[in-house]
Amino acid sequence: QVQLVESGGGLVQAGNSLRLSCAASGRTFGGYRIGWFRQAPGKEREFVATITGSGSSTYYADSVKGRFTISRDNAKNTVYLQMNSLKPEDTAVYYCAATSIDFIVVRPTRYNYWGQGTQVTVSS
Repeated sequence: QVQLVESGGGLVQAGNSLRLSCAASGRTFGGYRIGWFRQAPGKEREFVATITGSGSSTYYADSVKGRFTISRDNAKNTVYLQMNSLKPEDTAVYYCAATSIDFIVVRPTRYNYWGQGTQVTVSS
């Protein structure tokens, strides 16, 4: 079992950056693929990025490709989401999630463990 806690959200102006962290408990953290998702008010939860357990492979939604970077430090049981060139449409609650599925998964239902979320607000 994995417990996840997000942090690093906040209010920023468009064009600025934020780095989100996802801290995990559990000695088998490296065995889990981690995904970042986001949910804006009135919208469905959407995929943002995912990274393999080893950190060797990543995949991004088209809407964030080239602006966001997902990475992980398994020694610290932490996954990061570096968000650059933020836009007002990036405003949402951001969640990290874990799955034991090894291939790329973008559907939230394929992830078994979720954090509580952290709010990101980008002003214009």
